[in-house]
Amino acid sequence: MRGGQGVARAPVLQFTNCRILRGGALLREDLWVRGGRILDPEKLFFEERRVADEQRDCGGRILAPGFIDVQINGGFGVDFSQATEDVGLGVALVARRILSHGVTSFCPTLVTSPPEVYHKVLPQIPVTSGGPHGAGVLGLHLEGPFISREKRGAHPEAHLRSFEANAFHDVLATYGPLDNVRIVTLAPELGRSHEVIRELTARGICVSLGHSVADLRAAEAAVQSGATFITHLFNAMLPFHHRDPGIVGLLTSDQLPPGRGIFYGMIADGTHTNPAALRIAHRAHPQGLVLVTDAIPALGLGNGRHTLGQQEVEVDGLTAYVAGTTTLSGSIAPMDVCVRHFLQATGCSVESALEAASLHPAQLLGLEKCKGTLDFGADADFVVLDDSLHVRATYISGELVWQAEEARQ
Repeated sequence: MRGGQGVARAPVLQFTNCRILRGGALLREDLWVRGGRILDPEKLFFEERRVADEQRDCGGRILAPGFIDVQINGGFGVDFSQATEDVGLGVALVARRILSHGVTSFCPTLVTSPPEVYHKVLPQIPVTSGGPHGAGVLGLHLEGPFISREKRGAHPEAHLRSFEANAFHDVLATYGPLDNVRIVTLAPELGRSHEVIRELTARGICVSLGHSVADLRAAEAAVQSGATFITHLFNAMLPFHHRDPGIVGLLTSDQLPPGRGIFYGMIADGTHTNPAALRIAHRAHPQGLVLVTDAIPALGLGNGRHTLGQQEVEVDGLTAYVAGTTTLSGSIAPMDVCVRHFLQATGCSVESALEAASLHPAQLLGLEKCKGTLDFGADADFVVLDDSLHVRATYISGELVWQAEEARQ
């Protein structure tokens, strides 16, 4: 029936007086939500002849898609690479705490670990929807153990592995079932890696290149086999060289499959990547830049010694090192801090900075129809920001899941 009469309809929520990030621009429009999805108001008016059941004034603030972190190792004392008896509780704690940083979806990340850790942890972290309980889990990111010894970074050398004669069997023997896995980081120069890349891609798993000494030709071959992502560009890979730019050269390569772009993660925490390097990458290939935190369990805890998988790390100010070394071991900057630093360091537009934390990771994972966008029909996962890009509120499926203290008063 027209007008919705005789049919039970979910209530319609209208957000007024806001600037919506949509189509790469900040538009002064209202945002309409029903049933956890973004609603086309024209259809509401002309097909159902309805108006909003409730209005909320945003006070002129920015409404952007919720942030998506595809590389986060833990936080607030929780280490995803520790095979504890309460892995699920730890993931739930992190999922709840990162709401205050605007993150509505994430990929819990495990660093290089022994097989028994993967076998115990992976089944305990299923894909879940977000809500008042916390950000949604999009699937696991397994960073290692099939990586370079020379560029292992904070990954423990004792647990690194290579591919043997039956390469994909080695993968399954190491990880166990891959049902909950969304991303695997590996070094493409390892023997039989292309066989593994093709197998993982066929299962819908994103393959990322990282912790590698690959030259450009090897990196291009990996992309031709199905790899689509680069793990924390510039970190844990050969430095750029004008005669062979290595993995970094993928940003401007003319040897990628037609229509296939490359995405690349960047840790914009002010420590891992010099502002000039951020600018170079962004200007070379802005559409592929994905902000990641690479946050470690020490996120939110301050100075001192903490764990990261099988190793101890030491936090001093804004930097985390493998204990007793000068090797960086992940970040302690949350996503909203990375967005603000990226904006300041590159001089890009506000829209570009926000899309690097929302639209681009959604595109990487093939979720751009429902995540990382505020287009009609998409999930109503969004963040309310002030002009300096500080998070004032976070919504998942149109429901308020976190709000700044002063906004509650």
